Amino acid sequence: MNLDDLANRLEDAADQIGETVERRMRHVGTTGVARIRANASGRPGPNVITGQYRASWQAITRGIPHGAECTIGTNAPQGRRLEFGFWDMTDSIGRHFFQPPYPHVQPALSHIEDTLHQQMRAAVGELFT
Repeated sequence: MNLDDLANRLEDAADQIGETVERRMRHVGTTGVARIRANASGRPGPNVITGQYRASWQAITRGIPHGAECTIGTNAPQGRRLEFGFWDMTDSIGRHFFQPPYPHVQPALSHIEDTLHQQMRAAVGELFT
């Protein structure tokens, strides 16, 4: 391969990188949410009562210059309490609470990280083949 060919391939890759990474990042978000929801489907994670908490998890992906970012989260008020629990808490009217943690996000992080690495390697391969 001569330098002119390399320059053309790099230029083509630069034009496509944002769209390619955003598509791959969407996949990471989708699989991350699926893993968290699966972990929130009973012990050792939280039990499912109505399914509303599990359904509240979402991934928001947006393109940024030459890439993308993805935020996975929930707006459900019980999310933090279920993940981390709380010890020996008394509320404002004197009720005493103890809730052990039911981790469902932390166990999904290694899977999400592995998926991210896999998808970014695939994006590079896609751009340079």
